[in-house]
Amino acid sequence: MFNKKAAVSGMGMILAAALTMTGCSSQGTSPAPAQTEAQTEPGAPEGEEKTQESDNRENTTAEAAGDGKAVKGGTLEAGPDIAVVDTKAGKLQGYISNGIYTYHGIPYAQAEERFTEAHETEPWEGVRMAFDYGAISPQVFQGSIRGGDFMDNNCQNLNVWTPGIHDGEKRPVMVWLHGGGFSTGSSIEQEAYDGENLSSKGDVVVVSVNHRLNVLGHLNLERYDEKYKNSGNVGITDIIHALEWVQDNIEQFGGDPENVTVFGESGGGAKVLALMTSPDAKGLFHKGIVESGATETMGVVFMPWEASERVAELTLEKLGITEDRIEDLQSISYEELTAASDEALIQTGEEFQIPAALGSGYSLSWEPVVDGEFLPTDPVTEESFAEAGREIPLLIGSNLNEWETMDLLMNQAQAQYDNKHTWSEEEIQARLEEKYADQAEEITEAFLEAYPHRTAADALYVDSTVIRLPMLKIMSHKADQGGAPVYAYMFNWESPVLPGTNMAYHTAEIPFVFNNIDKAVMRIGGGEEARRIEDAMSQAWINFARTGDPSTEGMEWPAYTRDSGATMIFDTVQEVVYHHDDKLMSLLAPDYEY
Repeated sequence: MFNKKAAVSGMGMILAAALTMTGCSSQGTSPAPAQTEAQTEPGAPEGEEKTQESDNRENTTAEAAGDGKAVKGGTLEAGPDIAVVDTKAGKLQGYISNGIYTYHGIPYAQAEERFTEAHETEPWEGVRMAFDYGAISPQVFQGSIRGGDFMDNNCQNLNVWTPGIHDGEKRPVMVWLHGGGFSTGSSIEQEAYDGENLSSKGDVVVVSVNHRLNVLGHLNLERYDEKYKNSGNVGITDIIHALEWVQDNIEQFGGDPENVTVFGESGGGAKVLALMTSPDAKGLFHKGIVESGATETMGVVFMPWEASERVAELTLEKLGITEDRIEDLQSISYEELTAASDEALIQTGEEFQIPAALGSGYSLSWEPVVDGEFLPTDPVTEESFAEAGREIPLLIGSNLNEWETMDLLMNQAQAQYDNKHTWSEEEIQARLEEKYADQAEEITEAFLEAYPHRTAADALYVDSTVIRLPMLKIMSHKADQGGAPVYAYMFNWESPVLPGTNMAYHTAEIPFVFNNIDKAVMRIGGGEEARRIEDAMSQAWINFARTGDPSTEGMEWPAYTRDSGATMIFDTVQEVVYHHDDKLMSLLAPDYEY
């Protein structure tokens, strides 16, 4: 059986192995991750180097696109005076790919020390090359990770895709926050995160962000030294610095600083919720999109202050570091620090009896700390939603299957011969009775009422308490608040590739949102039906970023309220439904209240 508890340290961590087969995690056509320093013009001071990859790039066109407009229909343009943009810290040189100005590894802040807030980037002279992806946050990962050969605490960098620079346009800005809980992941972990196609389709500016994670982003050391104020939340203050960079610079990239949408999946969605909860982020963004972004203990709520202090106390104890030697944490190896703090998380979770974010039992995961100031409350409060998010429109939803099909994804070689399409009716019935006992018939009927285009066998894999119900709680409390509107969706589409194994699993919607299904062809197949859903989803996300309403031509999308339960379904049949799975959820989780 797939062990959900093994994924506790980061929502989405287990998926990397599975997604390697999608094309999402393979090295794509974008420049490979590499360490990049400022590239200067001729006569540069000694020590300011340019990378070999930057040296080898060719200018593939005769024109330099000097008017700041990308030339449509090309392949790649790079060379002197091409895609050079002014920022507050200095000039940047990117490249033009298929008409989209592209910049990687732009520093938005600097963090010299662990556990302290980053500060403004030091300006540079000359022109800094922005061809190569920047550092990602240090993290422990089983197997390979895209970009994992360049990890650093000073990982405050971002990527930009835009149709034009210095052109005075006011394009919507869409800032992507990656998944992996608050423990793993990066802005380049999936090829599907590439923003070129979304930028081109929607005439929007796409930004993706790297920031500190895990113990480096969320170890609360405030009680030991005032310089560590907000240390339990520096992973989120990094993102706030990125949004401040957007406010200061995005107009040069053709974007509108007064129309910024933050969107993310899984842990990225939970980061959106954290931003909607923090007064420090107010005014830096204007809309939020949360895709499968919460479990009951990560997203609905965050880490209690007392628990965060206990994690720090136990971490120091396990490392043999006394309070008067707190600065030893700056030099101890990341591996030692992580091993000790991960043990501390588990022990604290057991002591405080905090249910694991995924799986059974008690455990803590790295996540923001509710300190009463930076995060005054949890995102979901007893009667409402975080006050800082009142006027932020929210698009929120999840996938039909989420983590319920991980066994199939991890064992496709066998599962392709042994799945719902190969079983007899008797086998399907036996499995339903094994899972649901004497409720099998009632649950199956409720499932088919909710999803009439499905079969009885699909009822074996419906998500409920892990993500669907926590998301219902969030959207309902946000709607109850009476502020900006909420729009709800579910992604239910099942791929025809290896039938019966590629369902609407956790992360499955991402290539559709980014208009990137061609980058996940080994999972999706790229047929007409998939392209229709891709077009509908990406356009809805673009429209929401532009206007705050995801409705598109021919697709009216009503706001969600607790009374209406209006939800957009993305599947073979795309439709708005109302309270469609209330009965099903009440059967699967009769004691759950939202």
